[in-house]
Amino acid sequence: MHFGFSYIGLAFLLLLFIPNMFWSKHKPRGYEEYVGNENKILQSLERAGQMLVCGVSLLCSDFKLRKPDIWTVWLALAIAAMCCYEGYWIRYFRSRKELTDFYSSFLGIPVAGASLPVAAFFFLGIYGRNLLLLLATVVLGIGHIGIHLAHRREAAHRKQRNAENREDPERKAEPEPANRTGVKGET
Repeated sequence: MHFGFSYIGLAFLLLLFIPNMFWSKHKPRGYEEYVGNENKILQSLERAGQMLVCGVSLLCSDFKLRKPDIWTVWLALAIAAMCCYEGYWIRYFRSRKELTDFYSSFLGIPVAGASLPVAAFFFLGIYGRNLLLLLATVVLGIGHIGIHLAHRREAAHRKQRNAENREDPERKAEPEPANRTGVKGET
């Protein structure tokens, strides 16, 4: 591991942060309802991973471009994952911005908004042979992908319940039956 500024790390972080800045103004409907329900352990892992990935990406010069060799394949994979991440965001911003859009797959990759950047930084860590970035990315991945999977599962359950309620309005709230006198609870 070599310390020094990483322009590749900066480029990857910009590709990560810029769409997220736009997203903050175009969050999916109902998103705030899920944030309060996040698993605190996953949330802590996500935050720690975010700080570590940002710091290592910027402060380690292991990721600079060098003469092509077998390790260059990992840089190509990192760039491909980041390009797919940008494609995911383009599709999201063109969508109706529902929770199912936000937690959707992209090119067969589940919860692409979480999985693709984690994969990109993991591949970048392999390219730079940087164990610290690899470990930081694993911590980030457990937290970030775990949270997204939980949100996706909850959103799917809510969507299913809402669909069932639309099909059978009696399921919402069945009133207590009234007796012949019209007074509830009396016989």
